[in-house]
Amino acid sequence: MPAAVEKMMFVGETPWHGLGNQLDEAPTIGEAIDASGLDWEVGLKDLQTVDGVPVSHRATYRKSDGSILGVVGPRYTPLQNRDAFDWFQPFLDAGECNLHTAGSLHSGQKVWVLAQLNRDNSEIVKGDEVCKFILLSNSHDGTTAIRVGYTPIRVVCVNTLAAAHHNKASKLIRIRHTRSSKNHLDNVRDIMDNINAEFEATADQCRFHASKSLKQKDIQKYVKMVLGIENTPDEDIKTRTRNIMDDILARVEGPKQTATNVRGTWWAAYNGFNEYLNYSKGRTTDNRLDSLWFGVNANDNLKALNVAMDFANAV
Repeated sequence: MPAAVEKMMFVGETPWHGLGNQLDEAPTIGEAIDASGLDWEVGLKDLQTVDGVPVSHRATYRKSDGSILGVVGPRYTPLQNRDAFDWFQPFLDAGECNLHTAGSLHSGQKVWVLAQLNRDNSEIVKGDEVCKFILLSNSHDGTTAIRVGYTPIRVVCVNTLAAAHHNKASKLIRIRHTRSSKNHLDNVRDIMDNINAEFEATADQCRFHASKSLKQKDIQKYVKMVLGIENTPDEDIKTRTRNIMDDILARVEGPKQTATNVRGTWWAAYNGFNEYLNYSKGRTTDNRLDSLWFGVNANDNLKALNVAMDFANAV
């Protein structure tokens, strides 16, 4: 497995990132933990300076092999991997969702569980649908809170449409690592009762994009804006940036945007950039997965969506 993805599992058809151990059917929590390599716990070690003076911060470590994961504050309480999985159990028991992917990044520093809701897909236009997923992510190195959010996956090219941690809904449900964090996860269930409505609100936004035609001259302007070079004269654009622009422009009008009522709309424009983030930007596939959910690509994805909305509103 490449550098960022330590180990992971997925169910059925290979997901957009193409990584992991394939399972034929939705697993139980125990099966998912084993298949994703997350059958380990996190402990805490006291720290001291080189001259022996104790400090308030502590180190997190993986109990199975003793590897250090990060340095955290004195109030930090680990959320164990099994507890993260167990949050989904009531939904699994009720038949509301199935576990879909799970795994660890950067030698266990970050872990995630992705579950697919057993609800009808949202159809943006005829022949172009998105599936509905819930993403729970957690860091064992203290860099991020425990977070739960939703992320739509576009069926036509199996790519992530929205950054699960960078929308209004998911900002409501970030949970600090304290002794009460497990209880707070229980309270999140009340919020998740509204998850399907949030998906449909996102789908309505996508349908609006698909209802607005774009002009050829605006496509390049859009790409320059999402890349942050809208004020750069064409002759001053660096060759590497020009190649990126050409890549995105080709995807906007590419084979994955040919569904009826998709080509030539702002939905196609946004998806062209989103496809670039999923399949091209970054050194490796697993680094793109990390960045699209947790890093720079997540911010770029949200910016692309918002800029497309601005253009669509102006039509």
